[in-house]
Amino acid sequence: MRRSVFTRLLVVVVLIAVCSIAATAWLATLLTTASIAREQGRELASDNRIYATLLAYAAGHRDWSEVDAYVSSLMSEHPGRRMVLVTKDGRTISDRGGDGGQLPATASAVVDPLAVDPVLVPDAPADRIDKRVLGPFRTPIDFRDREDRTGTLICLRFVKRKEIGVDCRDSQLPFDTAADFYALLDLENLVNACLTRKSLPPVELDPDYTPAAKQTTGLPVPDEPAVAACVTASRKEQLAPYVAPPVLLYLTNPSGTPTTAISLSGNGWPVAGAAAAVLLAAVGVAAFAGARITRPLRALTAAAQHMSGGSDIPPVPVRGQDEIAGLTRAFNTMAANRAQLEQARKAMVSDVAHELRTPLSNIRGWLEAAEDGVSDLDPALITLLLKEALVLQHVVDDLQDLAVADAGALRLTVEPLPVAGTLEQVRAAHEARAAQAGVTLSVTADPSLVVRADAVRLRQILDNLVANALRYVPSGGSVTVSASAGDGEVVIAVADTGTGIAQEDLPHVFDRFWRADRSRSRSTGGSGLGLAIVRKLVEAHGGTVGVTSTTGLGTTFTLRLPELT
Repeated sequence: MRRSVFTRLLVVVVLIAVCSIAATAWLATLLTTASIAREQGRELASDNRIYATLLAYAAGHRDWSEVDAYVSSLMSEHPGRRMVLVTKDGRTISDRGGDGGQLPATASAVVDPLAVDPVLVPDAPADRIDKRVLGPFRTPIDFRDREDRTGTLICLRFVKRKEIGVDCRDSQLPFDTAADFYALLDLENLVNACLTRKSLPPVELDPDYTPAAKQTTGLPVPDEPAVAACVTASRKEQLAPYVAPPVLLYLTNPSGTPTTAISLSGNGWPVAGAAAAVLLAAVGVAAFAGARITRPLRALTAAAQHMSGGSDIPPVPVRGQDEIAGLTRAFNTMAANRAQLEQARKAMVSDVAHELRTPLSNIRGWLEAAEDGVSDLDPALITLLLKEALVLQHVVDDLQDLAVADAGALRLTVEPLPVAGTLEQVRAAHEARAAQAGVTLSVTADPSLVVRADAVRLRQILDNLVANALRYVPSGGSVTVSASAGDGEVVIAVADTGTGIAQEDLPHVFDRFWRADRSRSRSTGGSGLGLAIVRKLVEAHGGTVGVTSTTGLGTTFTLRLPELT
């Protein structure tokens, strides 16, 4: 019965508090809406005018040496404000209207005519370059002639490309037309250099910086988004010497703190005080009566529901030392253990799927070749299949030792090992798969080269690298495994002519479960563990592994292992 009375009392108190808060908020809204709108509009309009004035200066000057006159004029129009201009390297250009106090952590705006703020200038161009910046051009974009009535401009374009050596009589053109066209040709050079870096064909531009509908080269227009991006970047590069460099604009009150756009007036403060008192009373009653009971239980209920759906959950906050706190701690321990077990299960399944695939594929390939009559089931083939089965068995056993490898305690059977023989075994194991994919697989090594290594582990390393290379080399390509001696080391390189890896992705290729893009996903057979295992095994031998790559040309993995001395 006591629970029922307490619950009803709590509901009544909460309803009274809610009604009081709603009424107070309604009164406060009526009194403050007009004041807030008026103050906010005045501040925003002032900031926009200041920004627009400084932007116009930056578009018409190459530095900020003459900005003091502009700032003085703005200070007279907007008294009671502190205006500071600071370069991006921290040098103060102008500081007016204040006492030199500390500036806010964030600037009010960045004044840059090559990156106009669309919030402060709603009609800013799509590329955010101020139209007033002409640079080497003589005529604004809206007034440029787009028709080549005499053929002189096309002639000048061919002369620029050094395809003809005749006089196009450019002196007969109006000075502004010739200047604009030569500036456009310079812009084309910058754009085409950008397109070349993206492996795209060159493009010719119209005076409005868009690709010409008919290219004199006869080549198709490249991907339009890529061209637009290169045009924007190239225009900024071309125009940068003609405008003032970007600066940070700080607009504060004289003491250095940001100005506010909201100011209550009249009896707004008493209403706000009453609203605060009612709110505090309601929060106090609700917190005392219900938070200590309902909030932890609701959090536990929500967490249990997420867990029942298979989702991972963050730890539920623990408050106090009562029974609910003890239940929360037990629940967090159970959730953490469940997450660890699930992660271990997923990792084990992924490891097994990845590591067993390569030797099983080799065995299956040779058996299918024998079944189809391509290869004879002779003692040599049986010996090869037996070796692959032994490699498979070792892989199964060593998956359990991956944690030991992470700790640097992996047991190796190190012995003198002829490198040429090991590479030949790798070639024989992967030859069928390479031939099926139309890829040339070759190995080269000095017969006298000997390395200190575990024979099975070295095979596992090379199998991973060769299988990975074959997966990403198109038909007609090649994979080359070579070995050489250098500085007391044996250097083994696995080079392919595949798609390559982007430079920004190279530092991550040995990370577990990491894949650069869709072409390196599980759909092509990889799980993201092979290269991580390669690195661990190489480090266990006291060696190193690295990678170099060029997009579109191929990738080379380089192993450095101790040479037998």
